Amino acid sequence: MKTINTDDMTRIVKIMGDVIIENEIPFCELDSAAGDGDFGMSVAKGFKQLKKEWEDLSRDDVGAFLKSCGMIIIEHCGGASGPIWGSAFRGAGKSAKGKETVNLVEFSELMQAAVDGIQKRGGAKLGDKTLLDALIPTTESLKESAANDLSFKDALKKGALAAVAGAEKTKEYSAKKGRASYVGDRSLTYPDAGAMALGIIFTEIAEKF
Repeated sequence: MKTINTDDMTRIVKIMGDVIIENEIPFCELDSAAGDGDFGMSVAKGFKQLKKEWEDLSRDDVGAFLKSCGMIIIEHCGGASGPIWGSAFRGAGKSAKGKETVNLVEFSELMQAAVDGIQKRGGAKLGDKTLLDALIPTTESLKESAANDLSFKDALKKGALAAVAGAEKTKEYSAKKGRASYVGDRSLTYPDAGAMALGIIFTEIAEKF
């Protein structure tokens, strides 16, 4: 597979939502080590609402679908998760605006737009012990796969491995953003919950897509 269409993108987001809802409690437990323990609940809240409104989401094109997801996520995810995850979806949607299909290059571009959206919102960068420590390596992996003309399936597998590796590496960092930053070096040895969640999400997407 060299391109994906709007239906394919809805499948990807459905897998993502299912993983988030199924792992609500484990994701909270991951967050309790250095954060305030509500990450899983906050993100799941938005994706549960997304599931409720699933049939009403725009499917005019890939960008419109992602944008409509982003609007719900911003409004219904709790805490900081709404603005962060919503900005990612809206950035990706803007990148794919008007596109009924996207190739791997364009997919890596919409992922980069998601990264840019998060960074614009929160100012985090690689190494700050946030979900970007998984999302940025995944995005770079997808760019490399696109340059090597890999299939979507192979690219997603490589991207998932990059996410998992990036998440594991957060154990070596002191948190610089979010609630975990309040505990400073005490966050060492604990992985970032958001990064770990993305590792799990991308792994499931790679396996099931």
